[in-house]
Amino acid sequence: MSDAGWKKLGLVYRPAGDYPWRLSHAATPTAEVLADTLVRVYFTSRDEQNRSHVSFLEFDVRRPNQVLHVSTSPIVAPSASGTFDENGTAMGCLVKEGKRRWLYYLGWNLSDKTVPWRNTIGLAVAEDDGVRFEKASVGGGPVVGLNSVDPHSISYPWILREGALWRMWYGSNLAWGATEETMRHVIKYAESDDGTLWRREGQVAIPLKEDGGEFAVARPCVVRDGGTYRMWYSRRTPEYRLGYAESGDGLSWIRRDGDVGLEPTPGSWDGKTVEYTCVFDAGGERYMVYNGDDYGRAGFGLAVFGS
Repeated sequence: MSDAGWKKLGLVYRPAGDYPWRLSHAATPTAEVLADTLVRVYFTSRDEQNRSHVSFLEFDVRRPNQVLHVSTSPIVAPSASGTFDENGTAMGCLVKEGKRRWLYYLGWNLSDKTVPWRNTIGLAVAEDDGVRFEKASVGGGPVVGLNSVDPHSISYPWILREGALWRMWYGSNLAWGATEETMRHVIKYAESDDGTLWRREGQVAIPLKEDGGEFAVARPCVVRDGGTYRMWYSRRTPEYRLGYAESGDGLSWIRRDGDVGLEPTPGSWDGKTVEYTCVFDAGGERYMVYNGDDYGRAGFGLAVFGS
């Protein structure tokens, strides 16, 4: 699949500081198709203390410049001091199970003074097709924490259910350096039978390239088209760009970054970077929502494939 056919449809949303918990940013947009072309997008915003909160909006992909509804309160917010998500909750991915929604999110913790952050993965669940999410992390801790194969920090997960098997691709920091640009962050793979207990063996799905100054690949989005798995992800060198890979089994991947076909537009809201994408199908078309400059401060936009 060549992604040369992506066409930008413009900026969908940028927070206007309407609430204290949503002063800036609309990062890591994640789409849920509600009906035909009606889409709900979950995203991450920040308050005056730079703590992140998850909320959502709804729009029709045929009219992306007309937002139909924006939530008036966060659906996942930071917890109390001392918890794994005390400094922020950032949108990861959404898994639907009948009328139940499983929302996996990134918990930010900045209490360790020796490294910039330590992230782990939390879980919140909503019942009956609703948007009232209750945190479900075991014992108040993360559902996916640090361990011997992920000792430093883990990041944005993407999860697919295939029958009874839950499959997760997620970011993992291999090492910290003297600066953020000298860390080494890759995408790994894990499996589960119930979505809460994950088997992790340190298997790397997308390693770093040895040349070109790449130091991080992160925030995967995986779509299965028949016998082909397609992954879009963000890569830093140091500016963010999108990457793309294909696989026949979801385990061994061939990188085809040159096929992404979506680059920054100079002078626009995404003039320097494109990152944090989510690819989805609606109304018979394939779309992606993605962030532009400054990690989502510029908001998120929409692109369609093949038009």
